[in-house]
Amino acid sequence: MNGKDGNRSILIVDDEPEVTESLAAILQQYGYNVRVAQTAEQAIGAIADWQPDLAIVDVVLPQMNGIDLAVTIRNAHPNCRLVLFSGQQTSQSVLEEAAKKGHLFEILAKPVHPLFMLDYVSSRLAGRFRGVA
Repeated sequence: MNGKDGNRSILIVDDEPEVTESLAAILQQYGYNVRVAQTAEQAIGAIADWQPDLAIVDVVLPQMNGIDLAVTIRNAHPNCRLVLFSGQQTSQSVLEEAAKKGHLFEILAKPVHPLFMLDYVSSRLAGRFRGVA
């Protein structure tokens, strides 16, 4: 355990291996317990027997999109905090559709600087984020 966040657990879901691997390496370096998945289905399998404190989810995934996955995670583990991110402009329409159903999410735009992501993750785990109402 190194770092102030100790053994907090984080699930990273992205279909780009270089994204999951680099984010996992950075977060593990700061003491987080990290698991990765490259599809929503793999993520659902991971949370079936393991409850992360936070999930970082790419919006654009093969088959099930990240918004639907976030809703699934939220329903299965209401205390799991969610961070969604995307490099696609089309994510906005998916986000608006989810909002119509009462599912409100904030999406970070890719690429996300590693230090910003560390600060954002730490803030989300603490239940706050500076600059967001």
